[in-house]
Amino acid sequence: MFDFKYYTPTKVIFGRKTEDQVADLIKEFGGTKVLIHYGGGSVVRSGLLDRVKNTLDQAGIAYVELGGAVPNPHLGLVYEGIELCRKENVDFLLAVGGGSAIDSAKAIGYGLANEGDVWDFYDYKRQVKGAVPLGVILTIAATGSEMSDSSVITKEDGLVKRGYSSDYGRPKFAIMNPELTMTLPDYQTACGCTDIMMHTMERYFTNGGNMEITDALAEGLLRTVKKNAVILRDDPKNYDARAEVMWAGSLAHNGLTGCGNDGGDWMTHKLEHELGGLYDVAHGAGLAAIWGSWARYVYKNCLPRFKKFALNVMDVKDEGTDEEIALKGIEAMEDFYRSIKMPTNLRELGINAADEDLVTMAHKCAVGVGGEMGSAKVLNEQAMLDIFRMSM
Repeated sequence: MFDFKYYTPTKVIFGRKTEDQVADLIKEFGGTKVLIHYGGGSVVRSGLLDRVKNTLDQAGIAYVELGGAVPNPHLGLVYEGIELCRKENVDFLLAVGGGSAIDSAKAIGYGLANEGDVWDFYDYKRQVKGAVPLGVILTIAATGSEMSDSSVITKEDGLVKRGYSSDYGRPKFAIMNPELTMTLPDYQTACGCTDIMMHTMERYFTNGGNMEITDALAEGLLRTVKKNAVILRDDPKNYDARAEVMWAGSLAHNGLTGCGNDGGDWMTHKLEHELGGLYDVAHGAGLAAIWGSWARYVYKNCLPRFKKFALNVMDVKDEGTDEEIALKGIEAMEDFYRSIKMPTNLRELGINAADEDLVTMAHKCAVGVGGEMGSAKVLNEQAMLDIFRMSM
């Protein structure tokens, strides 16, 4: 095992009607003028946005609002939010929604607290030195952004999608009411479950360090989400299953399942970022579409982990060679994806990419990771292209 630092300062308020506490939490963390940042859709239709504003009105907390956050959130809206907050002297950010609104709010917070172009941080040119405080009312269990240090933004010019991580971006509080996720379409619920599992799998498939307790936590989380994703497929209003998945989403990406290892592989995410940037696909679906090809490309270099995954997560029988068991685990994972109507290749995702597009994505991915990256297996640009081609 490796030495590690574990830092998760977000205050979590979990359960029914917890959104009613938002004003008290904002005051607790010093907010006096708030930007309410959201996407639209269900947040508006469900009445949640109006309830939040009414709560702030009753508490005497001033606010402005900015909607429009979209999947693969755009840099242009981040710039708009920064300008609005400066004009209105905003000192606290409240994201109401899922990972897109939260990630966009994090970027706005970086831009407000630091000089220069906020894209510099996502382009790895500078590091932030602070951020405007952020709170979250979560409506989609998926990205884990409500407790994580990371965010992902897409620059419209060139369709460049990049992630940035900083402890300054961790939300001060996260309100999690599983009931707020019950209006999601089945597809979004399945995408969320896929993303949650992938955040743990990225940390699990590594050649750099491991701890028995961390592995047990990771495997338990994966089994729990796998089980409850199927329950939600058949019973979308099941509160207990929604609660299990929502809490798993936070634990999957707050660093817990990576303690003692090298931080994980993350190449499935990096490859998917190029799909999201170019084709604007749902993140979870893109991850599912690319994972099987990545796994078959790297498993021989990380065979003990793939075998352990097959046995402890996918319930493969301990029969045959290590390689046979590992491949059965990969196949079982793809079967699970299909069972919740997730794609297992790019064509199932609806992408019929020309080879030149695959070449472009591989090149942009390689540039984005500084040439090569990976822990299960280090991938260079040619390897990235090979995986994209396999995924077709």
